[in-house]
Amino acid sequence: MGVALRDILAEYKTPVTLETIPGIAAIDANNTLYQFLTIIRQPDGTPLMDGRGRVTSHLSGILFRIANFMDKGIKPVLVFDGKPGELKQATIDQRRKIRDTAGERWKEAIERGDEAEAYKQARSATRVDAAIIESSKELLRLLGIPFVQAPGEGEAQASYMVAKGEARYVVSQDYDTLLFGAPTLVRNLTVSGKRKIRGRTITISPERIVLSEVLAGLHLTREQLIEISILIGTDFNPGVDGVGAKTGLKIVQRGEFLQKLKEKQPDFDPAPVMDLFLHPPVTDDYTLVWGHPDTAGIKKMLCDGYEFSEERVNKALENFTVKAGQKTLESWF
Repeated sequence: MGVALRDILAEYKTPVTLETIPGIAAIDANNTLYQFLTIIRQPDGTPLMDGRGRVTSHLSGILFRIANFMDKGIKPVLVFDGKPGELKQATIDQRRKIRDTAGERWKEAIERGDEAEAYKQARSATRVDAAIIESSKELLRLLGIPFVQAPGEGEAQASYMVAKGEARYVVSQDYDTLLFGAPTLVRNLTVSGKRKIRGRTITISPERIVLSEVLAGLHLTREQLIEISILIGTDFNPGVDGVGAKTGLKIVQRGEFLQKLKEKQPDFDPAPVMDLFLHPPVTDDYTLVWGHPDTAGIKKMLCDGYEFSEERVNKALENFTVKAGQKTLESWF
């Protein structure tokens, strides 16, 4: 997911902790839900579910991660994707095919008792559907956490909100937010902690990337960064075969972007993709207000509706009622 810019961004990543980045965080909701659904699973890849077979991994992620944010002074606002544009249809079709194939391989691995392979394929089969989104919004309402419905890409809307000064940074795993003009991107904020990757346990820590530092360090304009991404391949266009981030950087720095495209993809017009990143559909139709949690409503939803442990829910809600260094939330709202 997203554009593969990692190889030219490594030196512009600054480690941060939750304690050092308080303030309003515009969170790419669909990206974050995908992370929750991918990580919060049983050893064989089965997501957390209630007795009726409804997935609850995302609800657990929202409750406990946002409670942690609140405790550290981070005010989250989740931004949900709107309707995808035509340019993204090929990517959507490809991802659907990958998920369907992974789902079949997961079932096969379960049948033969290969737990490690089952877990791997289950992660690849993860999807964020309408039920996931609606139950997430319901829980956010009860928690008193605002959310924004974007007209298009959620990360574009989140980037717009940060650029307007209404949030301090965008939270997403995808580098696309930089192409959409996010002044500051924070990665790994919703997935930090110990993770098992290919049999190894590693620590994933939050990191900050500042767009102005990237552009100054690489001697690029934002338009040129988008050009590199078009060469690599984005959610809205296939890249040029054999071109990665470092090669794309050299091509653009030499001023050979259009020449390379004309040579390799003569029928492709990059202008619509460039325009989408520079002028994405966004909205000002939202209000950022943080309210007190509806404790009774949350327990009714999670404990009565989805069979959550009341003890664990109470523990999470403590961070919504008493915040570190404050006697009550009144001074925080």
